Amino acid sequence: DMKTDLNLLLECLKYQMDCPVSQKEALITIYSICQQNSEASEYFREIGGLMFINDLAKSSVHCIVKEAALFTLGMIIESNVYCQQTLCTSALFEDLILVLINKDSGVNLKRMSVYVILVLVSNNSNGQTYVRDTGCIGLLLQLFRTTLSTSEMNLSDESTDQCYQLWSSVCSTLCACVNNPQNEDNQNICCSVFPYAKEWLESCTEPEIIRPICSFVGLTVANNSYVQKYFVSVGGLDALAKVLIKLVHDSCMSHSSTKLAVVVTKTLDACIANDSAMGVILTKYHTVSELLKLLFNDTLDTGEKVSIILAIGHCTEVCEENQCELLQNNGLPLMIQVLTESQDEELNKAATFVLHNCKQMTEQLSLKTSDNSLNLNNAEESDMQVRKRSLQDYWKKAKEILHRINLIEKERDEERAQGRLFVDRSSEANIDPSKYHEVNPADQKTYIEKTHKVVCYPEWTSKLNHQVLAPSLNSSLKNEVVNTMDPVNAFSGQSEQSDIPRSVNELQTDSVLQSYSINEKTACVKNQPVLQIGFIFLTGSFLPNLDQHSFYSEITKERKSTSTTSASHKMTDLRCLGCTAGGLLFNSRTFTKMLQSCSYQCDRHKVILEAEERYKKELRKLAGCNNSRCATHESNL
Repeated sequence: DMKTDLNLLLECLKYQMDCPVSQKEALITIYSICQQNSEASEYFREIGGLMFINDLAKSSVHCIVKEAALFTLGMIIESNVYCQQTLCTSALFEDLILVLINKDSGVNLKRMSVYVILVLVSNNSNGQTYVRDTGCIGLLLQLFRTTLSTSEMNLSDESTDQCYQLWSSVCSTLCACVNNPQNEDNQNICCSVFPYAKEWLESCTEPEIIRPICSFVGLTVANNSYVQKYFVSVGGLDALAKVLIKLVHDSCMSHSSTKLAVVVTKTLDACIANDSAMGVILTKYHTVSELLKLLFNDTLDTGEKVSIILAIGHCTEVCEENQCELLQNNGLPLMIQVLTESQDEELNKAATFVLHNCKQMTEQLSLKTSDNSLNLNNAEESDMQVRKRSLQDYWKKAKEILHRINLIEKERDEERAQGRLFVDRSSEANIDPSKYHEVNPADQKTYIEKTHKVVCYPEWTSKLNHQVLAPSLNSSLKNEVVNTMDPVNAFSGQSEQSDIPRSVNELQTDSVLQSYSINEKTACVKNQPVLQIGFIFLTGSFLPNLDQHSFYSEITKERKSTSTTSASHKMTDLRCLGCTAGGLLFNSRTFTKMLQSCSYQCDRHKVILEAEERYKKELRKLAGCNNSRCATHESNL
């Protein structure tokens, strides 16, 4: 029985004061019972065991008993929130400070003390306040600066390894002091060690060092513009960019370098997320091209790709140099490829974010070109000719991308055709077509929401353990194609801050940087299928100076117009569904299905259906010929 065991062990602790070995064994047994067992930890608190171990850690003269008592105390606090609240006092923080400043305290004893501080401040705003008011956070920062030496880094050595374990625990504790909930006061204090963090980044690329540094920096700069600017001012962003270059170079040969490069990317993104203008610093390191190289790595999972594309988005949000670098490195087709091939919603939103940034850039370039077109000399005219030829190459790529998008749409449509119909033919066959233009406003809104795809331009935010980094998205698009909606109706749910204490393992290394996410923005672009975003962007704004009419005519020469009949047409009983649905936007597939479901077609739409049937018949005939040829070839072989 758990309760009986805990009572006997507590008695053993009380009556074995002269036997430190027995006390240590009793403490280890209590640890094994209460580990991740909130009920056992709560019962042990009720019978007075928690306070007894606390007093034992302060009064015992035996080092092994102190270490075991502090370790058991920290584990019980971590397992039960009531135990955390009971011991979260300024007196306990002051006792732990005395252990840390005592010259006779060994490295392991200091590490156990730091562990207790960690579990006291984790998910606890009161603990974050006590660690600051008692001066404990200053002592932790001192340990961060002095525990390890950048010149003597040999983890194979036992003494160095013990110091590293203490330093790593300090990093995790500092992360808990500034995060979950976010504590700006503690962030402003912790940024004082950024110069030392920069030295570590410049002198060492070992994962054992880079991961804790990135966790600490990422959470300290989270959603804090002042701290972000300070980190940039001391050269921290430059150091991260240099580390990223080396890791991306090594990623082709080392899987661990790839994963570490993603960690550095998340930290770099956190440093510029609230002020994308700072991304101009990254131009001299060609960070965008490095991120594109990293994105091509086959070992990345979806979450890691989202983090990389988000970083590209923040780099290109307001910086024209980074935008041009994205285009020069074939980043635009890559983003469209992500849109067409990925089924992940967040990945598609991240790619759309990057495309939106490039759309803004090309619109600005178009305006500049128009303003300066009347004042060109011969040299400038020659330069413009070169640029025009370059843009023609992009037109060619645009056609290829459009063709690829259409193929993918066709494949997806064929896969889903078996189980889906646009309209229930049996029910609509009995409906008078003339009634389709007499729609109740409320019903019309419902119908539009069901039959139209809506693409939302998101507000891109990165998260560091539920701490939102919310950059402001340029809203110039609102003047043209956006429609502001009620945020409550536009999207539901934002990740809320968890009140459940996290384990120590979740706070260490790079795990504190794993929870980046994206929130939707209320500005939505209506009536555009997701797969058409890239083409609309390319034809509408990326190539504004070329003759778009010829390009459109080439693409649409086999498509028939689906516009509504003239408003002066009075014979509504001779109009089919294709004529009466002019206020709604359809693509070539859904429009055809709607016409087929209608019991009556006008002459114009009947011709369209017959032409499409002839075209499909030719395609099936061609496919049959190809299959017969393949069968003949196989039989000959």
